[in-house]
Amino acid sequence: MSDSFDLLLKGGQVVTPGGILAADIGLRDGRIAAIGALGDTVAEIFDAGGLTVLPGVIDSQVHLREPGLEYKEDLATGTAAAALGGVTAVCEMPNTKPSTTSEAALADKLDRARGRAWVDHAFFIGASADNADDLGRLERLPGCAGVKLFMGSSTGTLLVDDEAVLARVLANGRRRVAVHAEDETRLRERRAMVDGGAPVAMHPVWRDEETALLATRRLLRLARTAGRRVHVLHVTTAQEMALLANHKDLATVEVTPQHLTLAAPECYERLGSLAQMNPPIRGEEHRQALWRAVEQGVVDVLGSDHAPHTLEEKAKPYPESPSGMTGVQTMVPLLLDHVAAGRLSLQRFVDLTSAGPARTYGIAGKGRIAVGYDADFTVVDLKARRRISNLWITSKCGWTPYDGMQVTGWPLATIIGGRVVMREDSLLGEPGGKPLVFFSA
Repeated sequence: MSDSFDLLLKGGQVVTPGGILAADIGLRDGRIAAIGALGDTVAEIFDAGGLTVLPGVIDSQVHLREPGLEYKEDLATGTAAAALGGVTAVCEMPNTKPSTTSEAALADKLDRARGRAWVDHAFFIGASADNADDLGRLERLPGCAGVKLFMGSSTGTLLVDDEAVLARVLANGRRRVAVHAEDETRLRERRAMVDGGAPVAMHPVWRDEETALLATRRLLRLARTAGRRVHVLHVTTAQEMALLANHKDLATVEVTPQHLTLAAPECYERLGSLAQMNPPIRGEEHRQALWRAVEQGVVDVLGSDHAPHTLEEKAKPYPESPSGMTGVQTMVPLLLDHVAAGRLSLQRFVDLTSAGPARTYGIAGKGRIAVGYDADFTVVDLKARRRISNLWITSKCGWTPYDGMQVTGWPLATIIGGRVVMREDSLLGEPGGKPLVFFSA
């Protein structure tokens, strides 16, 4: 049997559901065929000696800006950035132009990705007053990652803040709803404190902790009434984590690498509007609370919230500068650096970036190294010391808030469906990413 493998990953440290072990992995027809001491083979060999083989990293929150905003990013450049960063699959958000709120818009994105996307992919349907009653049908369409709900205004025009519409959104459908939870009424009431110009360090003052907590509390109340599972995106506050810990039967939780890594006010002093995102980077006490929630198991998923804007846009005076930063290419090295520093175990890293997204959204065949699963791997050197640089960033906008940061741990290969897509910072072959398949679709 061993000589029938298409590819043999040989000699690596493999992170499996049962632990970390030295093992070979035999791949056949795009799936994992065998794990263990597989001996000599006539198959093509990928020498993983001295390297660690992780399940393929899934970034379940990215904004790739196509259609309508391709000058910032497009499906080809954004998925190339993902592959170079060790990410094997992405779930893309609906706040493009036009917004992804219909079957036709979803089909258009899937068509655009065909032959251009370097990694596997799916697209969220955006909830709105116009499609709220049709979401149960839309969420079951092939290639749909689920429903995305904006409770507070951010980049784009998607916004649902009316309580009756929120209830309709949550009542229609069965899949978990991904939610940007900020209270729109409070945002509008407090906008005057930054209107006319303000230091960008005012961003977390305007969009304060109460803005996030009010929305999350409201979401949980409505979701409980509807009996609908929700996934609260980019949680930023200690107060929300305390609340969400008591609703784990209903709500899963995402945190971003930037909220675990950066802290106010230092990040705004050093980076200016490059540190501006929604919800904001907050003070050190909140960063530490997020780490405690990671350690205690409250957090289910780490997603990058990759949201590129050009440097020219970011240079506008605050608050006219747009919120968002790149992240899909830097997520793996940034988190591996936290692993090296002892803040995150390697198995917890895998749970948050592979098994967690697959479990939360019901992604079929992904998220673990096990026989029968898709042959998706993020192959890393845990000891490599590298410096993140704008020159490495493949996104069209060409910048990262981590420019100049030295990290320990680096993705050396990205393997998707048994095909080596990236090796040692170079893309190989042609784009061959496929739509993700979901259990509940």
